[in-house]
Parts: sequence; C-alpha cells; structure tokens
Amino acid sequence: MKNVTAFIKHSKDNVIVAITLNILLSYSLLAVCRIIFVATNFELYSAAFHNNSLWTMLKGAMLFDTSAVCYLNILYIALTLIPLHYKEGRVMDTLTKWSFIIPNAAGTVANLCDCVYVPFTGRRTTSNVFSEFGNEGNLANIIGKEALNNWWLVLIGILIIFLIYKLYTPVRNKTKRVRKYYLMRVCTLLVFAPLLVFGMRGGIGKAVRPITISNANQYVRSPGDAAIILNTPFSIIRTIGKKAFAEKFYFTNEELDNIFTPLQRFECDTIKSRKNIVIFIVESFGKEYIGAYNPRKGGSLTPFLDSLITVSHSYAYSYGNGRKSIDGMPSVLSGIPMFVEPFFLTTASLNNVSGIAGELKKIGYSTAFFHGAPNGSMGFQAFANATGFEKYYGIDEYCASPNHNGMNDYDGTWAIWDEPFLQYYAECMNEFKEPFATSVFTASSHHPFKIPDEYTGIFKDGEDPFFKCVQYTDHALKRFFEYAKKQKWYENTLFVITADHTNHSIEPRYKTTAGCFDVPVIFFSPTTDTPFTPGIDSTTIAQQIDIMPTILEYTGYGKPFIAFGKSLISTPAEESYAVNYTNEVYQYYKENYVLLFDGEKSIGLYDIHHDPLMSKNIIDKAFVTEQMELKLKAIIQQYMSRMVNNRLVPQTD
Repeated sequence: MKNVTAFIKHSKDNVIVAITLNILLSYSLLAVCRIIFVATNFELYSAAFHNNSLWTMLKGAMLFDTSAVCYLNILYIALTLIPLHYKEGRVMDTLTKWSFIIPNAAGTVANLCDCVYVPFTGRRTTSNVFSEFGNEGNLANIIGKEALNNWWLVLIGILIIFLIYKLYTPVRNKTKRVRKYYLMRVCTLLVFAPLLVFGMRGGIGKAVRPITISNANQYVRSPGDAAIILNTPFSIIRTIGKKAFAEKFYFTNEELDNIFTPLQRFECDTIKSRKNIVIFIVESFGKEYIGAYNPRKGGSLTPFLDSLITVSHSYAYSYGNGRKSIDGMPSVLSGIPMFVEPFFLTTASLNNVSGIAGELKKIGYSTAFFHGAPNGSMGFQAFANATGFEKYYGIDEYCASPNHNGMNDYDGTWAIWDEPFLQYYAECMNEFKEPFATSVFTASSHHPFKIPDEYTGIFKDGEDPFFKCVQYTDHALKRFFEYAKKQKWYENTLFVITADHTNHSIEPRYKTTAGCFDVPVIFFSPTTDTPFTPGIDSTTIAQQIDIMPTILEYTGYGKPFIAFGKSLISTPAEESYAVNYTNEVYQYYKENYVLLFDGEKSIGLYDIHHDPLMSKNIIDKAFVTEQMELKLKAIIQQYMSRMVNNRLVPQTD
C-alpha cells in the first residue's frame, strides 16, 4: 500500500503518469455508466447477452469508449502538454484541472440521462436533441420532474462527479531545467498526439475511416442492441454538424424511376360529395397496449378502442416510420418517413413539402390541426403551416375558449389533458365548413405517466405506470366519439387512428427492432364504406406513410403528389411494404420478412411471421434478400435525392 501511495505522490512530478491515471479515470467513468445503463434497462437488453458474444461486445464498447475519452480529454491533454514553460503555475494548473473535470462530468450526466431516455427512443441521444427541445419553454420543469422521479440516478451522478474532482491527478513540474522541460513535453506530445487521432478515428492506417454510430452494429447481431456498445458523449460529439442527408447513387435515374418513385397520381372519377377526414395521432399508443391486437390476461386497457376496431378496417401488420413524436407528424400527414434524422431537425424541413392538408385544400377542403401543447411546441405549428393547414389550435386557442377551463386543464408538463382537449376538438369541427380535413395530436399517454386527479384509483398502473395513461386516453377517445355521434358531420366523416410511435415495451416481441415500430393504422367509417369494410387485414402491410396516399385516393384526388407510402385501397397485398430506420440501419418489411440494410449491404433477414423474436438470421436466402434490397435501395435513393435537391412536391420534381 505504501508503494502505491508513493507512486501516486510521485506521479505529480511525472507528466506521463499523471495523464495516464486521468485517462484511466475517464475510461472508468464510461465503464461505470455503461454498467448503470444496462442495469437500469436490463429487462430491455437482457436478451442481448444471450444473442451476442460478450467478448465481441466488450471489444466494441472499448473502441467507442476510447474515441469518447479522446474527445472528452483533448483540451486537457493539450493544456497539459503544450511546451511553454511560461504558462506553468497555479492559474494554468486550475484551468487544466477543470478542462478535465467539466467534460468528463458532462459526459457522465449525458450517459445517465440516457438511462431514462433510451427506452423511449431505442437509441443513444445524438446532437439533434438540442434542436428537438430547443423551443420547449417547459424544459426546465420537465428536467426537474425527471430528476425527482429518478433521484437515485441524480445521487449517483453527484457521487461520480465528486469522485472525478477528488481522484483527478495534477501535474506539477518542479524542474528548473528548461531544456529538460521542453524535451519531456515535446516528446510526450509527439507520443500522445497520434494516439489521440487514432483513438478518435477508431483505428490506425489509411484504410480506417473515422468510426460513426453505425459501426456499433458490427459488434451486435441486432441494431436494437447497439446502444449497449455506444456511449452518449460519442453519439453527441460525432453527430455535431453532421449532414443528415447525402445523395445515393445505387441506380441511374431511369433505372430508379422504374423501380420506385414517390411521384403518384390516381385516376379518379369526379366525386360530387366528398367526406370529411379526421386523423388522430395518439401519443405513444403502440399496438402492444391495444387489447384487440394483443389480449392481456389482466383484461384490456383499451375497451373503447377494442370495440371501435370491430367496426373498423385495420391491419395485423402495421408499422410506424419513426420512434419520436417529431417523426410521427411528417410520416402521417406528409408521407415522409424518418431516415437518419428527424425531418423537422434537418435543413430539408425548409423544402416545399406535400401534405394531406395542402393537397385537399386544392379541391375545396377546409383544414385545421390541433395540439394541446404550448403553441410552437415541437415544431408542430411550423410544420402544419408549411404543409397547408389553414388553422392551428394549440393551448392559446383552448384557453381563449369560454366553454373550457383554460390552464386548469393543463397537465403541468406537456399539454391540456386529452379528455377536455378532444371535446374541444370535436366542438370546433361544428363550426367548420364541410368538407374538412383535420388532425389532432394527443398528449396525455406520455411520460411522466400522469392522469387527472379525478381518475386516480379508477385507471390503475397494473404492470406498468404507463397503463393508467393508456386507459385514460382510451376513455378520452370514447368521450370524443360519444359527442361526435350527435353532430351533423359525423356520418359524413372518415376517422383515421394511429400512434406517433410506440412506448417502452414489456413483451419480448415488441422489443425487437421490428416490434418496436408496431403501431395501429385504423380506418373507421360510420357508413361502412367499401374500401374500409370492418375487419383486421392479415395479408397487407400498412405503415404511417400510407395514410396520406390512401386518403387522397379515397377523396377522389386526381392531381399529382409526392409521398413515400402507397394507397392501401388500390395496392395489392403482395406489393405492400413498410420502411423505417433505427440505429443507423434501414428496415424494409415485405410479405413475411424484414430486411436490415446498413446503407451499403444487407446485414439481416428475418421471417417475423414465424420468428417474431427475430432470433434466426436467414440472410442466406439470397433471392429474397436481393429482391428486397433492390426496392429498399431505390426508396433510399429517391428519399435522399429529393431531400437534398428540394424535390418534395410535383412542381419541383
């Protein structure tokens, strides 16, 4: 023990030993945070340790931790090793110390935050988080509540930051020999500089490309497990300033259009009387929670929605095109899936964009979008305006309504409670000129899993605190339809119900990279229109981006438009498909299969009808893989080209 103490004491006079000890401390912090991350989310990632090689995972984790350590400590190493003896002194010692403490403390906080956030997004946080929540005025309130709910993580974070402060090893150069000082610092700098570069890049040699988030997939069999390999500081740093969209050139333009084009037009007969369109985007309402699709031993959480589904047309295989709320709105209302980064957060959001509202407005529809959060929240109002919604109803408009309770109906975190806001939504439609097309984005079925006080004890947690929110929102939908049935516009309306994304899952089949996108797509017509006869279709694959083209064909829209989905009315079941993106991997669903493609090559093929847990990779089915990869590449190339070149409306095509 005395020898160890003496060694540490001596290290203060040895720059190499001091830097080494601090770098090892930085590594240790990331390792501890990963252990906490896995322990916190063990139910989500337990299968990963059975399906993957632990040694391979450790190698991958070390690679990404090395890169993060280099990024976090580059300033500390530079300040320590810059060979300038005039700078040595108490001031520089203090600056150097804090250049180590602050980045490593920030990295620790980021990692601990993802212990809570990753279960909802399915991936490590990237730099777009600053844009995603940049306009949220209640962000401090949200963070404060999450800190209280996860107080034990806060205490761990404080303890770790305290240990960073206490265990930091300073360097004090006591030599008065200037020549020796410069010789030591220059030699050390020449050693550490290339090591830093190699560490950040993820390897040595010209053939090594700087590692990105996508490289984590080579250490696990499923993209859903990549979060274990990665760390949050790396994910944030490596995505700063990264262009979300880059053109692909898999095919010539002529070949591309023959394989897939999002430019669509329906040959429709003139329709004299068009129906109203009402679209519900229900927060976090994955199919896992809906009894009609997923019966529960303890009874259904959604008795009303179950009953509505019996008289609606829906799909056994239906998927979301993103994992965040800001992905849901472009997917549902504009036929734009989330590839690489949320559309809202990219420069492509400034492009001209097609949308249900803008297209239907051309044939005489009045349009409006409703969201009970503060006006401007999540960028929804901006997107609604950009895609042609004539009116926007947010918390300001709700509070101005004399028939409701204003901010007394605010949930304290996100928005107006679903029940009063959906009543307000229905009442507003009484004043709209028919035909109208409206959409509402609900909010209550969301973390931190609160419901109004009057329903405490009525809607209970059960297996999960989220369950009471599901029951409450189902009740709010019931109250909406009870009111709507009495209104003159009800019989002349097509109702569409979907979710923006799934929430955290309990059942294993919903934790897979395919299952975590499993959302409902429901069409309900009170008059039982022919395209939407009641029943659950088990042959067609549906997705959020199909809703726009389906509605446009249903309303007899004969003008050209752009959407990356297909109409569920006229597309044969064998030609139906779905696409989404997770952890740097594209997923393409066709018939029984889902193909995983990393942008360069196919890395997985699973028969999700017979293997819902995605336990057997059948990538060796060459013909299936080639056919699916061909179509997926065409979709990706069209998407990237149109995003980069502002070709999202027919006028710019």
